[in-house]
This record gives sequence, structure tokens and C-alpha cells, in this order.
Amino acid sequence: MATVPEHVERDEVVELIRREVDPDEYDAIRALWKTHSIAEDNRDLAGLMSTLTDDCVYEVRPDGARWEGHAGATRFYTELLTAFPDIHFDLTDIVIGPQGVSEWARVSGTHENRWLDHEPTGQKLVWNVVILFPWDRERRLFTGEKVYSDASLTQALTR
Repeated sequence: MATVPEHVERDEVVELIRREVDPDEYDAIRALWKTHSIAEDNRDLAGLMSTLTDDCVYEVRPDGARWEGHAGATRFYTELLTAFPDIHFDLTDIVIGPQGVSEWARVSGTHENRWLDHEPTGQKLVWNVVILFPWDRERRLFTGEKVYSDASLTQALTR
């Protein structure tokens, strides 16, 4: 049986499961994800922040790194884009629902600067990610990202 992480209240999970699909909300979530993705491709930090709540949280797993608020999200992107200046995301799957967006992607980039306490390797790396963009119904924005990288990234960074 799956356990709920300590920081997630059971009532919150139940509310997420019970959310009904509303076509207008679905369109808003989809449009916001597109805005976020285009801003990321264009390295547009202001555009990225416009899609996020002020108290957003960015988490990277399995490393456990965490950034909070717009200042933290800006640091996350600055660090990521500095570490992998040529980073590219190839979307492989996406699920959009009243809870937010879940995106699967194949990522590639040259590791040119420090990332998550790992010194640059200078290598072109390729790895898979699953990214969850939780949706805030009241504010109609994403509350951040939960990024799950596969083991190939960790293995490449620690070589």
C-alpha cells in the first residue's frame, strides 16, 4: 500500500482525487502549460514566473533539492540553464487534468557548469524526466514543479 508523504495531508489528496473535470478549467490548465513551455524554450524567466504562484516550490528527485517562491524558481532556472546551456526537452507523453499537468520528456544537454552539487563533466547527457505541475484552482496558476529524473542522470553526474 502506498504511503502519503508527510508534507501532504490526507484531506488534500482526497480533494485532488475527487476533483471533477471542468472543460473551461482544462483549457486554462492546457493554455498555461503551453505558455510555461514556450517561455522555457525561449529562456524567458519573466514568462515562466507569470505561470507560477508567488509561493511556488520546485523539487528535484531523487536528489531532494528544493527552491521556494519566485526567487527560488528563478534560481532553479538560472542554475539549470547555466549548467546545461543547450538543454532541450523532447516531450514524449503528457496528461492534463484538474490536478495539473504531468509531462514525460527525454532531456539532453551538455553539462558545462555545476548542477545539484555535481561538478561539470563537459559531456552531452541524455536522461528521462517526469515533471508534475500542480494546479492551484483559486489562483489559476501552477504551484511549482516536481521533477523526477531517472537513474541515468545521477549515474552520469557521478562518473
